[in-house]
Amino acid sequence: MQWYNEPPAFFTTDGLIRVTTGAKTDFWRRTHYGFIRDDGHFYYKEITGDFIIETKIIGEYESLFDQAGLMVRQDEKTWLKCGIEFVDEVQQASVVVTRDYSDWSVVPLPQNPTSTWLRLKRHKEAIEAYYSLDGNDYTMLRMAYLTETETLQVGFMCASPQGNGFTVSFEDFKL
Repeated sequence: MQWYNEPPAFFTTDGLIRVTTGAKTDFWRRTHYGFIRDDGHFYYKEITGDFIIETKIIGEYESLFDQAGLMVRQDEKTWLKCGIEFVDEVQQASVVVTRDYSDWSVVPLPQNPTSTWLRLKRHKEAIEAYYSLDGNDYTMLRMAYLTETETLQVGFMCASPQGNGFTVSFEDFKL
């Protein structure tokens, strides 16, 4: 695996990746806010064809929009991120689909869970995004068209759009 925008600090060992995000980092394109940001942290490998990726996330969210999750990326204009985003002191299960313009959907999570599991499934041009509070029962957040490109970058993402950085752990990675 390799970094796109390496974070200020990270540690990897079998089954665990612990990251401290950089300040004022994000992935976003145009919609509503009018800016383009492509400086979040993305740890990935290239995958061809259909796949399922899963991980458990434990984040120490602090500032508005602190985020961590899974990402599928063709390039700076075509990508999807699914994760936890911290909004008004509440963890939100979040999906952003970007095809030149970003959109955003969120579902508030009860009692700001200590950990959350995420799953992305690719079938041809579609990506299905899921979350779980126990690692067993998954709820679908969204199915979206992304791209027909066969080979994509797939992995973990994290960012601190308004904060000075936070620490997040990704555990039990399965691809």
